[in-house]
Formats: sequence, C-alpha cells, structure tokens
Amino acid sequence: MITQYVVNLPEGKTTPDFQSKPMPVEVKEGQLAVFKAIVTGDPKPEVSWRRTKGNILNKNKFLSKYDESTGEHILEIRKVTTEEADTYKCLAVNEFGKAVCTTTLNLTEGKSCSNNAVPDVIADFRKLLRRSKAGKKTPNGESDDKFWEAMLNADRSDYERICAEFGITDIQSIVKQLAEKKKERKQKNFTVRNLSSTNNIISLVINIPLNNYDGFSSDCIYIGLNIQYNILPLFWTSCPNAIFLPDGEIPYDEDLSEKNGFKSRRRTKDYGINGPMQKDAWQNKVDEEVNRLFSELKFAKLDFVIKIQEIKAEENDDALFECVLTHPLPKISWMGKGSELEDGEKYSITVSDHQLIHSLLIKDCTLLDKGIYSVVAGNASCSAWLVVEDRDPASTGKKTVRSGTLNGGGRIDLEKLAKEQQLKNQEEMEKILAAVKEKYKEELLKDGKILAAGSDGEISEDTGPGKNSGEIKSKSKGKKGKVKFKISGENGVHFICGLSDVSAIIHETAELTCRLSSEDCDGVWYRDGRKISPDDNFTISKDGAIHKLVIISCTEEHSGKYRFEADGRKTEAMINIKDPPRFDHEDLRVFIEPLTVKTGHNAIFKLHFVGHEPIKIQWYKEGDELQDDNNTRIEKSASHSRLLLSRCQRKDTGEIKIKLKNEHGFIEAISQLTVLDKPTPPQGPAEVTESSAMCIEFRWRPPKDDGVGRNTWKKLGEIPGVPSYRDNDVDHGRKYCYHIRAVTAEGLSDIMETDDMQAGTLAFPGPPSPPKVISAYDDCINISWDSPSNKGGSRILGYILEKRKKGSNLWTVVNALDELIKEKKYAVKDVVAGMEYEFRVTAINLSGAGENSSPSEFVFARDPKMRPKFTNHKMKSFMVVRAGNSVRITVNFEASPQPKIIWLKDNVPVTKRVTVSNSDGTSQLLIPSSERSDTGIYSILVKNLAGQETFSTEVRVTDDPKPPGSVELEENVPGTITMIWEPSPDEKRDDRLHYIVSKLDSTKRTWTTVAERLFNNKFTVCNIMLGREYNFRIYAKNDMGVSAPSESPTWGMERKKGVEDRDLRCAPTFLVPLKLHTAPKGYECYMSCAVKGDPKPRITWYRNHISLNTNTNYYISDTCGVCSMLILRVGPKDMGEYTISAENALGRAECSTVLSVRGEGGTHLQLKSEHSLWFKGTELIKPFPSLFSTQSEEMHHEAISI
Repeated sequence: MITQYVVNLPEGKTTPDFQSKPMPVEVKEGQLAVFKAIVTGDPKPEVSWRRTKGNILNKNKFLSKYDESTGEHILEIRKVTTEEADTYKCLAVNEFGKAVCTTTLNLTEGKSCSNNAVPDVIADFRKLLRRSKAGKKTPNGESDDKFWEAMLNADRSDYERICAEFGITDIQSIVKQLAEKKKERKQKNFTVRNLSSTNNIISLVINIPLNNYDGFSSDCIYIGLNIQYNILPLFWTSCPNAIFLPDGEIPYDEDLSEKNGFKSRRRTKDYGINGPMQKDAWQNKVDEEVNRLFSELKFAKLDFVIKIQEIKAEENDDALFECVLTHPLPKISWMGKGSELEDGEKYSITVSDHQLIHSLLIKDCTLLDKGIYSVVAGNASCSAWLVVEDRDPASTGKKTVRSGTLNGGGRIDLEKLAKEQQLKNQEEMEKILAAVKEKYKEELLKDGKILAAGSDGEISEDTGPGKNSGEIKSKSKGKKGKVKFKISGENGVHFICGLSDVSAIIHETAELTCRLSSEDCDGVWYRDGRKISPDDNFTISKDGAIHKLVIISCTEEHSGKYRFEADGRKTEAMINIKDPPRFDHEDLRVFIEPLTVKTGHNAIFKLHFVGHEPIKIQWYKEGDELQDDNNTRIEKSASHSRLLLSRCQRKDTGEIKIKLKNEHGFIEAISQLTVLDKPTPPQGPAEVTESSAMCIEFRWRPPKDDGVGRNTWKKLGEIPGVPSYRDNDVDHGRKYCYHIRAVTAEGLSDIMETDDMQAGTLAFPGPPSPPKVISAYDDCINISWDSPSNKGGSRILGYILEKRKKGSNLWTVVNALDELIKEKKYAVKDVVAGMEYEFRVTAINLSGAGENSSPSEFVFARDPKMRPKFTNHKMKSFMVVRAGNSVRITVNFEASPQPKIIWLKDNVPVTKRVTVSNSDGTSQLLIPSSERSDTGIYSILVKNLAGQETFSTEVRVTDDPKPPGSVELEENVPGTITMIWEPSPDEKRDDRLHYIVSKLDSTKRTWTTVAERLFNNKFTVCNIMLGREYNFRIYAKNDMGVSAPSESPTWGMERKKGVEDRDLRCAPTFLVPLKLHTAPKGYECYMSCAVKGDPKPRITWYRNHISLNTNTNYYISDTCGVCSMLILRVGPKDMGEYTISAENALGRAECSTVLSVRGEGGTHLQLKSEHSLWFKGTELIKPFPSLFSTQSEEMHHEAISI
C-alpha cells in the first residue's frame, strides 16, 4: 500500500515503492529466517521493520541491515521459535509518502519442496552419522523386511535417503548385501527355457512362477524389452498361443492390460529392460555405456536454440515467455526478481511432450510484475525484460497474450524448430549406438551364434536352416511361460523418419521427404494407389538414405494420399492443396519496412492480395482491431486494402498488422509505425554486469518512450545503440555514479541518474616503507616515508601514522582518523622531551586501510644544534607601500636551539608602534597604519648558540604625488619653447618622483606626451610651428601613481612681416648645459642639453674621455639641437665624468657633468659648476677651469647665458 502525502509531487521526486517485496518464509524451528526487500524513491526512503504480535527490539534475535552492493534491506531472525511465527511489515517513508508491505513467517515440520528434498535428507543423514560414532546400525526386527523391500525396488540414487529413514549408517555393507539379495531374487523368479531365431524372428521360452507376484490374476503381462536398442513390445504369457505379427505388432486385450494395472509405454531416455528379468552381463555393460554417453552429450551440449525475448505488455495482459532447448529436459528453473517461480494461479509453467519447448505464462500483468525474468537449464541460462505499461484509456480493453518469440514481424514456429532439433538429436543418438554396438560386437555375436544360459540348466545349440538361426533349450521345473518377439537383424531396412502430411498452396511447390536406415535401398512413390513417375510436375530424388518427392507447381488435382514403399516397408501422408489469401510480394516487401513519420503527419499502409473469395480483411494496431473513426480510415476491395492514420501522435507508435482470412486459411503481415518525438529518460535501475579493477560495465533499460523507435536512438559518449556502457577509466574500489540521457534527432531526454557502482572488489594497499626521522626537537619530531609499492589497484587517499614509546606495547594514532595525512611527511608534536619513540605508517586507498609498515628506528625528542638559516627564498628586498596601509614582513627560518630574534630599522631597534610576532620557525613585523616616516631599511637578526643570520628589506612608504606648481614658457631658440615649473611639494620627500610633459597642438585634438622621467624642473620642446597655438601640462609621478596636471598658458607666435634676412651662422653654443645626476642603482638615467650652432654641429658623447657614440648600451639622440642620452640600468660601471662635444666649421664647444650612483659605498666627485670651452677653429679662445668638490646631495645649476 502506498500513501502520498502531497497532491502534486515536485519534478523528479517520487514516493516510496517496493521494487522487490519480501517473500513469505517457511523454516524449521531453530533455523535462520531472512526477509529481503528492495525499495525505490526520491529522496531515498527510510526503511524499518515491524511485526503484528510484538516488537523486534531484541538485537540478539532480530538483525536489520542494508546491503549496499545489492540495494537490499534485510531482516534476519535467528533461531526461529513458535513465538516469532507472525506477520511482519516493511515500511518505507520519505517526505512525500509512505509504502507498506506485509509478509509472513511460518514454521514447518520437516516439509520441503521437491527440489530441496535430497539436500535435506543428506543433511539429516550426516547428522545420523555424527550421532552414531559408537557403532553402525543395521536393519533388524520387523523393519528388516520393509527396508529390504524398499531397497530392492529403489533406484541407486535413493539408497542414501532410504538408509537415513531407517537409521542405517553402514551403506557400503548394505550395498553388498543388496547385490546378493538381487541375485537370489533373480534365480528364484525366472529361468530361460527356450531361445530360437529364424529369419530375424527370435523366440524365448522362460519359466516364470507368476504366483510369486501379487496382483496378477491373469497369466499375461505386457512389458518393454530393449533388444539391440530398438525398443519392442514384449509379451509375457503362460499360454503357448501368443502370436507375433511379421511387422512387429502384438495383439492383446486392452481390458486385460488395464485390469492388471500395466500399460504399454515407449521410453525415450532409459534404454534398460523393464520388468523383473535381470540383464545379461553384456547387456548391463552396454546400457551403462549408452546411458553414460548420452547423459554426457546432453549436459555438455545443453543450450538454448531460442532464448526468451523481451516482452512489452499493458496492464491485465498475459505475458508468455518461451524457449527451445537443444536436448530434452523434463524441468527447468524459472526465476523472477531473484526468486524461483512455481506453477500456480499467477504463473503457468508448461513443457511440451518432447520436452524441448518450455513456457512461462504470467497472468494478468501488473506494474509490480515488471522486471527481469530468467530461465536456467543445466549450466545454460538466459534472461529478458518484462515491461508493463499503463493501459491506454483509449484502447478497447481487450485482453491479449504478449509473446517475445517474434522474428522479423512474424511469430517464430517453435514446433518446427523443435522437430528439427529432434532429428539432430536422433542422429547423434544413432552415432552413439553404432559406436557402442561396435565396441561390444564380439560379446554380442560369437561365431555367428547367439548364446543364452538358464539358471539351472546347461546350454544346448541347434542350428536351423537360416543363416543366423539357432535354438537353445533349457529345462526347469515349475509353471512355464513362453514369449516370442521379433527384432530387426543387421540387414533389415526400416524408416528412421516417415512422411508427414503437407498443406500446400496452389501454384507453389510441395515436398515430401522420408529417411531409411540404409542408403542402399531404393523405393517407389504412389499417389492414390497409382505409381508416380518423374515428369514436368513431379521430381523424384535420392540423397543417401533420404528420399524426396517434389511437386513443382501444385494444382487442385494434386491433392490426395501419397505413399512411399521400400523393401516391404511403407509410409503414407496426405497433401492438401489450398488457395489461401496471399500478398503481392512487392507490396509485402514495402509494407514490412518500418514506417517513420513525425508527430502530426499522416501514415498510409497499402497491400494488394489474391486468394479464394470471400476474403475477410482486418487491420490491427498493437493487437487491437482498428475501426473507422476520425483519425482512422480503412479502404477494402477484392484485390487490395488501404489504411490511413491521420494526424499521428507519439502514442500511435507500435505494431501495425493486417490479417486476411478465407475458408482455406489466413495470412498476416506486420509492419512497424514510428512517430518521432522527444524521448523520455532512460529507465533504471542500472544493472552492473561487470565490476573489476579496470572497468565498470553496466546496462539499463531504454527509455519508456524513446521518441524515435528502439533501433535508432544513440547515447552520449559515443555509446553504441544498445543500453549498456563500459567505463575503463575507473579507480579500483571507488564508487561511481553516472548520468545517462537518450539522444535522437528530435531532441535530448532528461537525465537518468544511476546508483553508486563500485569498481571491482576491495583491494587494500601494501605496507609503506619504514618511516625515516628527518629532525627531532624537544616538542616535535619530523618524519617522512615512501608510498607502498602495491597500491591495491587504486590511488592512495592518505596515511595513518602511529607512535610507540620505547618499552611499551601500545601503539597510539598520531593523526585523527577522519583527517588523513595527504603528504608523505608529518611533524609529530605530541611528544615528551627526552623520551624515545618509534613510528609506523599505514596507507589508505579507496578500499580501506592496508598493512602496517615496519617500525622506524628509535629517536629522542630533543633539540639539535643548528645555525639559523632562512627557508623562504622568495622574500622581497624592496617593497613600496601606500601611506595608511599596513606593512607586513614575514620571515621563515630554521634554527636549533630556539634563536633570539631582533628587528632593526636603519640599524636602530624598531619603535613600539611596530608589532613583532614570533613563533616556531617564523617571525613577522607588522605596521598597522604606515606613514612616510616609516620609510627605511628593516633588518632581522636571528641568533643562537650555533650562529646568526640577517636579512634586510627596504620599505618605501609614499602616496599619490601632488601636482607641480605654476608653469612659465619662454623662447630661447626660434622654433623651441622652454618650460620652467615649480617643483611638486613631494619632490624633497620622494627622490623617485619625476615629471611627465604633455602637449596639445591647436591643429590636433589629442594630448601627446613629449617627455617622461624628467628629474629637473625645465624642459625644451622643439618643432614649434609659427601660426599655431600650444598648451602644455606637467604631471608629477612616483611609485603610487600620477598627480593632477599643472597647465601652462597658451603659447602662440605669428610670423613678423618686413623683417630682413640676416646671416645666422654661428659657432656651437650650449644654451642649456648638462645637469649633475645622482641615480639609484638599477634605475634609468636621462641626460639632456640644448646646443645652438649654424651650420648644425656634430655631437659626440664621452665617458672618462672615451667616445660613446658607437656603444650600444647608451641610447643617444639629437633632435633640433636638443641632445640626450639614456642609460637604462645604472650600475657602478656607469659612474664617472660625461662630456658632450659640439663642433662645426665655425668652432667647437664642450659641456661636462658627473654621474653618481646611490647605494654604492664611498664618496663621489661631483662637478660644482658647469663650464663651456670656446674655440675658433682649433684654437682655444676662453678656457674655464673645472672645479670639483665632495658632495653628498644632488646640486642644481642653471645654464650660463652669454
């Protein structure tokens, strides 16, 4: 019973339901009872068990558990007593509903099913053996006669059961006594009197005291005797007038046979002799050999010719599973949802007469019946799905039987396949018989005479007139009986397979076939008593022992009785010529091709046919007969029929069948209609077919509605068109969950999520290497280890580390069980200073914990002496911080014993506003809110008894720069503008501050940068065009960013008219001399000056009187008299005196400066004042001495104006 708590379920959510319900259990008192249930639902339901007459709180009696591998909820009841015999309930609850299922537990007294009878008896027999150690029981008293009677009449397989019932334990001695009693009984019951053979007719005269057998009021008994493996009837009689007909038939009185309780029967498996007559020695050997070979052949080759197929049925329909075996078997096992099925009201299990066709009929299918059904025959098995769907309300409700044995649109003829298999088995049996016959030929025939012996007489031979005739006589006392029977000799011919009646269709071919036991015999064919000769209509052929008659084109006059005769034997059959309905072959070929249409389109089926009129025409869809309605139109005529399905929907997908019927028969044709639409999700649950360390292979059921037809949908991940997948990318022991979608040309289905699947069985890792001690301290021991060589087929998830004190046997876990060690090293801090420890480690993979490693060497928890060293190799030696932000410097180190840590700023201990935090191996300096005054060099000193180590970091605290002051413009050289601006207020506090100059031309709309990285307050812009207006902006820039601009006044010039040309030639003159430069190490240095001269002078740069014009390490430019040189990264090698020389035809001028590099020790010579040298030609006109002084700050100078 299912109860739903809410009216509308959310999408993807379901109420609990039982996929497999717990079955009623019957057990003996004291045994274990087990209930199993499989529950579905989303979210996952909680499952509990209850009983009607009490509770299940006693954990020693009741055990409830869940098996993740099978998904089963299990209730075990141990040592069942009468108090536990009750009705039990299984409850499954989630937030959307509840499902309840009941079952019962009953006690039984020694009762069990037939399949388990032998194991129960054997178990009881073993108990008797255990209880009888003192001695062995033997039959005695009144039970002795009953025991030996049961043993004499029982098969060998029942000996243990009978001994167990009578409490007998010494089976071997009983078997020996039984053999002697059988021998005595044989001698007492009958003797051979007479044996004769004439023309393949053998007669036996045997004395039989019939009064020894109770229940025989007549002196005539009919039994079966196996002679040369042709089972023939044998007539026991005390009357000498028993007659055997030439063809082997025996006249007898049926009333007399029924009165005596005996019936004639033909055995197909047991080739032994029925009745009280004991087998001869050779006969016994032959029978045993034949039975053994036949059993081995049957069970070795037992398989399915036709396996059970998937069935799709609606509610209340009957589902029929059928299979065909290769060898006859009286019973096979049918399984459904993990339990064996039995014949009853719900299930009907049948087997054909020849025991080759086995059937399971499931009556009145419900949704609970859907699932996998399987059949087991010997070592062979097969399975198939039963899919039960809700019945369509629009259907007629007519109950149908759904079968899975369909092939290509038509039902498979199982009987025909079974008959073909019988012929194959018969051929195999004949080969076995021939082989055994050849093996025992010398014992069967000796010197051409048949030997027989009586029980109390001598053997005498009489040779008659026949070739193989002979007579043996033996005398005995008592009442006599005589028997005569006929067997076929080696030269006799008989039919192995006779003719069968044939129903042929007019104008088609008919064929009659039979098979003889000999290939050397010819025969004659007759029709209605007249001999048939080959002509245009009849063809007679012979292929070895097979004789065949073929009628090429049947007409009505060919109907009649046909007979084949060979060597005095004959076989007959009837041929009936009929004119049933028949389809046009071309139309049928087109019709059986599946038809695919899209939703909303029309589907048309049309077939032409011929046959004897009148013909009844019927159309079916999924087994339901169609009638004319709004969407269905059927056209019928004498020669064709047409079906039109308008505006097809997805539900119209299915089997379309046309059936034609007249008085001569009927014919059917089946096609398939597929209406394309979006598929529904695949159906679960997914079934794992293979789970190993390398892969997971599983399968699922296709979508309930795949939207396009079962043979055309495909899966994601390049999965073939079958609902299964093999995943080779798995870790051994790990669980996986998969999402599956169905994809068609019409769209993508929703997701089906599988349950967790485990890759293979649990495989644990091997032991890691013994741990090694890296270092040891008073409060910490650092150890490491290597991963195990055998990882168990899956990756290592982590490790568990254990420690043990010296002298103790107790191992304790170092890390928490839920916090595995990921790396192959660990710092053990839970140690006592001065104690000695050893360690071991265990690897954990997806399957669980593996073997422990060997212990490490013992180690003391005490500090070693170690000189301090810094372990963080990525520490910064320079850092820039915005004013107001925090300054944080972290240093990692190793030292032993614990060192003393000192922080310094500019070689002075830090102030109290600086916070210093020290811990094991780490020290941190923190300034919460920095100021510009915090700029400086911070150093850490780590010192202990073994030594000391220092590290320094330069910290620069700055902020966004303030803009420069006012800007003035002046023209010193035509075509140039010299800008002079007041410095930014931050220039004195930030030696890395520099300036950027931008220009706006009146003819352009964008600002362009004309100069960068200017460390002075003056700059000359060239290429100034008359008649244009110019605006300039000056920016201050440092490590934090760029300031707001300071704008210049607008500059504009017009060409003066009426000015006379004059001679502007002049010697070179430096308008703006070089400036002294002091640059930080590693930064750029930009030198520039302005020179005037006409013609344009040649510019040469020197460092320490060595020309730099060809040195690629310096970037030199000369643009409109502005000469500049750029050094990208200033170093100690760049220090010295730099000179620029300007020379033309009218003279030469020089200008010098000195470059100093900050950060290098010592003092540097700097030029105190700049100077110029004047030449006329090559003659020095006005020299200026060079004055040098020792300076520590940068000096600013103005150019000399002349």
